[in-house]
Amino acid sequence: MSQKTQKTVQFHELELDQRILKAVAQLGWQQPTLIQSTAIPLLLEGKDVVVRARTGSGKTATYALPLIQKILNSKLNASEQCVSAVILAPTKELCRQSRKVIEQLVESCGKVVRVADIAGSSNDTVTQRHALAERPDIVVATPAKLLAHAEAGSVVDLKHVETLVVDEADLVFAFGYEKDFKRLIKHLPPIYQAVLVSATLTDDVVRMKGLCLNNPVTLKLEEPEVVSQDQLTHQRILAEENDKPSILYALLKLRLIRGKSIIFVNSIDRCYKVRLFLEQFGIRACVLNSELPANIRIHTISQFNKGTYDIIIASDEHHLEQPGGKSATNRKSPRSGDMESSASRGIDFQCVNNVINFDFPRDVTSYIHRAGRTARGNNKGSVLSFVSMKEAKVNDAVEKKLCDSFAAQEGEQIIKNYQFKMEEVESFRYRAQDCWRAATRVAVHDTRIREIKTEILNCEKLKGFFEENKRDLQALRHDKPLRAIKVQSHLSDMPEYIVPKALKRVVGTSSSTAGASEAKQPRQSAAKAAFERQANDPLMGSQVDFGKRRPAPRRKKKAL
Repeated sequence: MSQKTQKTVQFHELELDQRILKAVAQLGWQQPTLIQSTAIPLLLEGKDVVVRARTGSGKTATYALPLIQKILNSKLNASEQCVSAVILAPTKELCRQSRKVIEQLVESCGKVVRVADIAGSSNDTVTQRHALAERPDIVVATPAKLLAHAEAGSVVDLKHVETLVVDEADLVFAFGYEKDFKRLIKHLPPIYQAVLVSATLTDDVVRMKGLCLNNPVTLKLEEPEVVSQDQLTHQRILAEENDKPSILYALLKLRLIRGKSIIFVNSIDRCYKVRLFLEQFGIRACVLNSELPANIRIHTISQFNKGTYDIIIASDEHHLEQPGGKSATNRKSPRSGDMESSASRGIDFQCVNNVINFDFPRDVTSYIHRAGRTARGNNKGSVLSFVSMKEAKVNDAVEKKLCDSFAAQEGEQIIKNYQFKMEEVESFRYRAQDCWRAATRVAVHDTRIREIKTEILNCEKLKGFFEENKRDLQALRHDKPLRAIKVQSHLSDMPEYIVPKALKRVVGTSSSTAGASEAKQPRQSAAKAAFERQANDPLMGSQVDFGKRRPAPRRKKKAL
């Protein structure tokens, strides 16, 4: 069944508990999104639903709101505490994200509804067992993690589960959890409500639907995969590989790109190369690396969302998303990094102003998911792509996809050419190329190894400390200079002669008026400091004159 667009309703019209409505108001949600107003009534009726909607459309709240309402209703007649709902997600970050949304929505419910996220790292088994032993109402986990506890027995009882939710369902099988999922649903009761939430309806979702859903309603809303052009702008700069570093340097230093930005590349090595490159110019950034522990990645995203730093560099890790919906058959197969981590899918980056495709995506799907990191909710955003000659074919495919989505007229371009003259930033090229070459493979390799060792050491040694001292956790930053390359201090300044004439009034330089006034200050400060040193020096303040030589004392003559 396919649902057509319905008129927008208000949250109070969805028959939700007053405590839930209070939490919704505190979160500042004005009205339900299209997918929420369509799906929530069906879920409250107890129907099995497949929800397909683009990233950033409010899919998490779509299943969380009716789930909490259902638990509150069941609490009225419940005789014992038990696990009522299970939420499965393919990544640890997505599990944490779901738990956080639910915790926000039950904040006004006191301790009536409890949620536990057991998707932590493998050495957290004891903590997870304690959490499950308390029989939380909602358990959030990856399929493999929950299966391990279910098969261990005695800790978690899934026989009373009334609702099963699978978030980002199109990735669960793709990440190799098919066998785990099939074994896990055998631990569930014969009858339960099931909800599949996905950005795409792949063959994997169809297979999953046959395993756990009964006569489901499929919601495939008539909306573009990418938000409207009024909300999200698409631009490109035609640039070959040698020109990309100098363009990125110029855009950031000239402040042509402002606000929180995600720079996407196609591999983790490229992430570190870009970071080392920017670091030489005093531009701070952090890398979202799947090789690091899950809690470090989560903290990195959390700091970025809070505004601790404005630039994060991430990769698609394309091996995780196989085109055509093909899934890995064996979760234990060799892999690089953590299969449960991917920056362009599902992770809730908040208030991102810009997505910069330093490396153009390898396919249309990756472009759509990268673009989904910005312009979320009612916020505006932009996607700026660097496109080389070898990437032009994929760029054309993306252009065609966007034109089809927006029903563009013949000859109309959705991806506009960024107004950028290469000759105006020619003076940036020499600095940029030298610094780009300085970020060698050896430097990148050494940096990756050193950061992994450092972060893991901090993770293991300080885990307990940070749990008790959360303020100190806030001070832990992930954008500190890597120091893999000797940074020359003058590179952080921008001489006046390399700034285009049109931007000299906007951009400050090292020889500007402000710079001149700052240059005078050290001389004044130095003179004042010298005077104070002289005044406070006991030797200089003494009446003793070291310039004159004292006469030698006269010797008394001995009597004869």
